[in-house]
Amino acid sequence: MAFRYTLRFSHWQRIGLKTGIHLLAFGWLCWTFWLGVQDRLGADPVNGLLHFTGFGAINLLLITLSLSTVSRYLGGELMRFRRLIGIYTFVYALCHLLTFAVFILGLDINRLGNEIADRPYITVGFSAVIILLALTITSPNRIRKNMGRHWQQLHNLVYIALFLMLLHFTWAEKTPWGTPVYYWILGAAIMLPKAGKIKRLLIKKNLR
Repeated sequence: MAFRYTLRFSHWQRIGLKTGIHLLAFGWLCWTFWLGVQDRLGADPVNGLLHFTGFGAINLLLITLSLSTVSRYLGGELMRFRRLIGIYTFVYALCHLLTFAVFILGLDINRLGNEIADRPYITVGFSAVIILLALTITSPNRIRKNMGRHWQQLHNLVYIALFLMLLHFTWAEKTPWGTPVYYWILGAAIMLPKAGKIKRLLIKKNLR
């Protein structure tokens, strides 16, 4: 018999947890950028910001995707926080892109376009940010109702976003070993319970 426990939070507990998520995700982000501006992130503050925002985006997306699996055993209460964590995934990914565009490229739009077009690992990273942007814009309940079944079709792209982010990370590290391999294993473990769903999506797409 599979373990199952119904988790319940009161109204104030939910508010407290959401406040904690805001303080941890947004507060930590602001504090890290402040340290970077003050040149207190080691010998290379820009690289420190890139690593922090990049790891943050991947970690938050992994947490977001794991909530649906965990909810099978603890009830749907945790799903109330999935949208909020998902939005912060995009925020961190966007800050990662902006750090690169502002501090490394000097906000040169033409150069940014060339980097996206000519460097594959930046291409896949930028593609992941675009997917996360689309998911964030369409996350409100009103838009979800208006989109109908197309909403779920769009939000299934989150699996592609995870793959692109892990690929970008591995490419940037110039090796599949070390830290990247642990993230691939963790990502695979989280995606394994969703393998059937992903297979159905691929079959449906190929039949069109």
